[in-house]
Amino acid sequence: MKFTLSWLKEHLETTASVTEIAETLTDLGLEVEGIADPAARLRDFTIGKVLKAEPHPDADRLRVCQVATADGETQIICGAPNAREGITVVIAKPGVYVPGIDTTIGVGKIRGIESHGMMCSEREMELSEEHDGIIELPSGEVGQRFTDWLAAHDPAKVDPVIEIAITPNRPDALGVRGVALDLAARGMGKMKPAQTVDIEGQFACPIGVTIDADTATGGCEVFAGRLIRGVKNGPSPEWLQQRLRAIGLRPISALVDITNFFTYDRNRPLHVFDADKVKGDLRIHRTTGGETLIGLDEKEYTFGLGQVVISDESGIESIGGIMGGLTTGCTDETVNVFLEAAVWDTVQIATTGRALRINSDARYRNERGIDPAFNMEALDLATQMILDLCGGAPSNRVVAGKVPDVSRAYRLDPARVQSLVGMEIPESEQRQSLTALGFKLEGNMAYVPSWRPDILGEADLVEEVARIASLTKLQGRPMARALPGVPKPILSPMQKREQIARRACAALGYNECVTYSFIDHAAATLFGGGDDATMLANPISADLSHMRPDLLPGLLRAAARNQARGIMDLALFEVGHAFHGGEPGEQHLQVAGLLVGRSGPKEVHGAARAVDVFDAKADVEAILAAIGAPAKVQILRDGPAWFHPGRHGRICLGPKKVLGIFGEVHPRILQALDVKGPAVAFTLYPAEIPLPRKTSASRGALDISDLQAVERDFAFVVDVQTEALTLINAAAGADKALIEDVRVFDAFSGGNLGEGKKSLALTVRLQPRDKTLTEAEIEAVSGKIIEKVTKATGGVLRG
Repeated sequence: MKFTLSWLKEHLETTASVTEIAETLTDLGLEVEGIADPAARLRDFTIGKVLKAEPHPDADRLRVCQVATADGETQIICGAPNAREGITVVIAKPGVYVPGIDTTIGVGKIRGIESHGMMCSEREMELSEEHDGIIELPSGEVGQRFTDWLAAHDPAKVDPVIEIAITPNRPDALGVRGVALDLAARGMGKMKPAQTVDIEGQFACPIGVTIDADTATGGCEVFAGRLIRGVKNGPSPEWLQQRLRAIGLRPISALVDITNFFTYDRNRPLHVFDADKVKGDLRIHRTTGGETLIGLDEKEYTFGLGQVVISDESGIESIGGIMGGLTTGCTDETVNVFLEAAVWDTVQIATTGRALRINSDARYRNERGIDPAFNMEALDLATQMILDLCGGAPSNRVVAGKVPDVSRAYRLDPARVQSLVGMEIPESEQRQSLTALGFKLEGNMAYVPSWRPDILGEADLVEEVARIASLTKLQGRPMARALPGVPKPILSPMQKREQIARRACAALGYNECVTYSFIDHAAATLFGGGDDATMLANPISADLSHMRPDLLPGLLRAAARNQARGIMDLALFEVGHAFHGGEPGEQHLQVAGLLVGRSGPKEVHGAARAVDVFDAKADVEAILAAIGAPAKVQILRDGPAWFHPGRHGRICLGPKKVLGIFGEVHPRILQALDVKGPAVAFTLYPAEIPLPRKTSASRGALDISDLQAVERDFAFVVDVQTEALTLINAAAGADKALIEDVRVFDAFSGGNLGEGKKSLALTVRLQPRDKTLTEAEIEAVSGKIIEKVTKATGGVLRG
């Protein structure tokens, strides 16, 4: 939606600047998309006077002019036919950008003679289409800025143009008066009284109008018009042409320009027929399909079934509310004109316009909604403008249908502004804002103006009040608390563990799955379930008959589906509940993960390897650390039957406290579920992890030492069945205060170790806290480590 500042001031008395108006419009919800200021574009042009004009010695149509400018006398070569001595002109000096020709003026030679600037025409300055000669000003001082002269003598040519974005729910702002009303309600000025006229017809209208019964509902509510005889069509007056050009419309003729003016001024699309080309009466009806019409844009349109059109005895003459037909369009020869104003069904307009692919100003407004109560008044106002500009004699009005009743009222509850928006606005101010917007208040009821189809409830009244008051005044306030202090955490410890486990798995590169909580009987049996207690009484399908005893069946089924589609390397996880019974509460939270295929893609820098049990172990340790499990745990055997009997481990705090299980999936399980291995998996039980004895909202202080750490390596020959964890625990127990970390860095068997023996090498990190260790102290700790490991494993230090 575009309009000029002077156009806005036709409806609004205001002294506000363009910048103030633009900021207010955006704050009101009518976002300003741009401001075109001709004065800014023409600020470098100045006024000069031609002192002498002589023919160019080498060009018949050129003249060498001596021009008085602000910088003194300057030579300019000009080819305009009216370039002559004594005229006052507009000068573009070297370095000035001329928008009409998209050129920056420089000093140049024309047929061997230098020219220092340019004398401009109106088209070169984008003031009009006039280009037959340069501008001749009736007055003006040499050196004066041309924009200052225009502001004093022809202000319309330096009138700023404001463009705003209109949301679909605000059709009232598609007219300049609707925009002015919002600004007046905000206090940016005072509304001028709306012009009203009462046209008395001088004769009966010879053209009748009717609306078919199937069109009156959902097609055309009311159709009104009148004949105006003896008009003289031609160019519209300069003020009207300038106003239309400023918003990007091309002036056509007085009759057409008048309808375009009302389209933008009052959001009221109108249409004019050349009455002498209309055969008989006009009928508004629906198409049967296949009819054609050549529109005013000279394109042929073919109609579908049920589209609303206007026809005379010879056929279709107009697309109702969208576009007129070329046959009955007005031209300079038009003498008798039929002026039409109608209210159309918005959905019908949108459907027809979309089907015919027509985007006209009339469709844009009619499909969003116009003011139905303004229909007859708009007809009279447009009639008066035609009489003023084109002359003629009007007939009586002819009307088909009736103006729809859109009156409605909603209760105004001043307290709702506080509850819905959070702003404290006095009731008197609320009522004043609504009254300024055109609402009529009777007691606590607000009657909605006919031009506001978007107001459909009490909440919309609150929105209008807050919008006028300005939502920029809304201040953030903390919510009221029942008790002072820091509130208790919302999430339970188990919910927090579940959330952290999800993030940890995702950070390790796993993709989350969400599978059904019920699986088929065969898979449930493989994972220790499948009994009657967990069987569904009414399953949604035969393969979803039992509650899942574990999350791994769902992940393995997902892996099989992905492998069937060629995706062989997978990392999947799920966080959810598994069921060990059929009664409420007989479920437990699990975090399950599955690795299938290779650890990474093939590449030139290293060979891809199959995933193994240690990949699962590393990921399990990382997840347990994230959710707060103790660092020192035991890894035991005797896991469930769906893990490989020799390649798995139970992570425990004592023999009965199982935190999780990891290992290779049993080949029998992979074959049963059609998964191509290798595959390793893990299942964690977050509820088994002990809660911390002390809970705090803050993290404890960082405990580090600034003393140099010491590392010592030890290699022990032990029985081949001895587990590495036994050595690690024994070494770590030698001095719990001083030993920070113990790691296995080498394993070796065979060679000269003998049958049934293996070598395990440990790195022990000693971190002093109060003083640097002496060599004797290091040796003492080393002796304790050797003693502890030897006692625990029966092994010997390797020489």
